Amino acid sequence: MSSATEESTQQASSPGAPVANESAPENPLQKKADELGARGNDFFKEQNYEKAIELYTEAIEVCPNERFYANRSFAHFRTEAYGYALADADKAIALKNSYTKAYYRRAAAMMALGRFKKALADLEFVAKRCPSSKDAQDKYSECKKMVNKIAFEKAIAVEHQEKTVAKMCRDLEFVSIEEDYNGPKLEDGKVTLEFMKSLLDWYKNQNKLHKNFAYKILCDMETLLTTQPSLVEITVPDEAKFTVCGDIHGQFYDLLNIFEINGLPSPTNPYLFNGDFVDRGSFSVECIFTLFGFKLLYPNHFFLSRGNHESFNMNQLYGFTGEVVSKYSQNMADMFTLVYNWLPLCHLINKKVLVMHGGLFSRDNVSLDELRKIDRNRQPPEEGLMCELLWSDPHPLNGRVPSKRGVGIQFGPDVTEAFLKYNNLDYIIRSHEVKANGYEVDHNGKCITVFSAPNYCDQMKNLGAFITLKGNDLTPKFTTYQEVPHPSVRPMAYASPLSLMA
Repeated sequence: MSSATEESTQQASSPGAPVANESAPENPLQKKADELGARGNDFFKEQNYEKAIELYTEAIEVCPNERFYANRSFAHFRTEAYGYALADADKAIALKNSYTKAYYRRAAAMMALGRFKKALADLEFVAKRCPSSKDAQDKYSECKKMVNKIAFEKAIAVEHQEKTVAKMCRDLEFVSIEEDYNGPKLEDGKVTLEFMKSLLDWYKNQNKLHKNFAYKILCDMETLLTTQPSLVEITVPDEAKFTVCGDIHGQFYDLLNIFEINGLPSPTNPYLFNGDFVDRGSFSVECIFTLFGFKLLYPNHFFLSRGNHESFNMNQLYGFTGEVVSKYSQNMADMFTLVYNWLPLCHLINKKVLVMHGGLFSRDNVSLDELRKIDRNRQPPEEGLMCELLWSDPHPLNGRVPSKRGVGIQFGPDVTEAFLKYNNLDYIIRSHEVKANGYEVDHNGKCITVFSAPNYCDQMKNLGAFITLKGNDLTPKFTTYQEVPHPSVRPMAYASPLSLMA
């Protein structure tokens, strides 16, 4: 076996850790860089990815090396900065085009961005160079299956362009309710407050809603959402309270805690949940049927925005599809994909506060009318207004730069100010990013991030938060909270092995 092959086999045999120093340093600069890289590895192991990135960056500045780029790529991946992860993997490959670990990292970033064909090419390279690595062979096989599955799904979609959840439900054989089922039941096919209270208790005790009722909720949600515009206007009366929540990500017991702290939804206690209801957390089914149930119960006082994780590719990778198939069926997972296509993209509160999951746009003078006219019944594209509403992030410097995620953009305070002035708005609320305190106020108070999943994925140690405001002044008030205990089902329990490859 050649030395290059030996190196590549070693690199791919343990893909879940940063690469350690592989040889003695040849000069003082190399020694200093290796010391910085080793410290970065220590912070990485402690899940302090930001500090790890800082140290890998210092190592690169002292003495550029493909290992530091590959390790920084891994750390960026863990912070969901997939665009940065991809760029660093490219730099590592440019320095050493036989460096297998970098191809592995690049494939992981490509996967996270839904670019499965490009990921497959990199995994094929790894598999050929590492024929004895079971992990490399398994990941290549899994990716190939994913590419084939997506191609099949696209072919079916072309053949069945008129497919709707309602038609799919009509094709199902609904069974009689078993005598021993003592869970929540719809009343005359409708969601009631009693049903929702029963459902919350039922889910809290780790029970499953009967599939007949689950299918009916999905069918009714499609019917309701098709009547909604892409930009929904909300009127909050002067002294009335309104609550905005950020990402939930399948953390059902933390969702219950929000209702404990802030009260159940009602016509006098309205809510907006701002996308990313599912994936990563392993109680996504419970979260989504809870949210859909309240939407059906209070259609004019309970609002849902689409997030970037309400999409086919994200659900395939990060657990929601696997969870639905495990708890119900592939047929139901397909229905969710169709329903998610109809979720509104943004909400306008009292004509002054715009709420979207991601952020602002790659061009100036985007009007609210343009947002209203978006044809949203589709999978999120990789560019344009719909993409940017779901994927963009703020950054502290003026102007626009490419997104750290590889999709959407990063926009500065001047971009926010100009957008607000053009549309006569006060500020924007968005979600999409983990924040240590559950929220963050940027851009001179004009761009607010709220994230409602505390201790995200059981490892980030962040607080969760929600925003309350009143109609007469729209001043945001923040409530923060810690995570609550949940049953011993780990996050990502239903995720594709490909999501765990980095």
